[in-house]
Amino acid sequence: MRRSAEPILWVLFSAGGVLSALVVPSLLFFLGLAFPLGWIEAPSHTHLLEVVSHPAARAGAFLLCTLSLFHWAHRFRYTLYDGLQIKHLNEVIAAACYGGAVAVSIFAGLLLW
Repeated sequence: MRRSAEPILWVLFSAGGVLSALVVPSLLFFLGLAFPLGWIEAPSHTHLLEVVSHPAARAGAFLLCTLSLFHWAHRFRYTLYDGLQIKHLNEVIAAACYGGAVAVSIFAGLLLW
């Protein structure tokens, strides 16, 4: 009996959705609005460099990127599968979506390392 990978993919999908919904809006608010518009005093360049160079921050950024990519891949796969009714290409679409998420996650890991 062959086991399906669907439960693992659904866990990655939901974890990516939750993490993206909680973290990305605050990052966009602070880095995209509050600091550039001067609503909040921006941290210095050296302070941000120290934060980004910490291994825990790099691991968090990698986790955010990877889970967000798997969330996108799962959502895009089922958009094509159910929304566009391309059921006959299910294996090709799954391989392209999840393979793309894995490839970009590896690239992100190399950049953050």
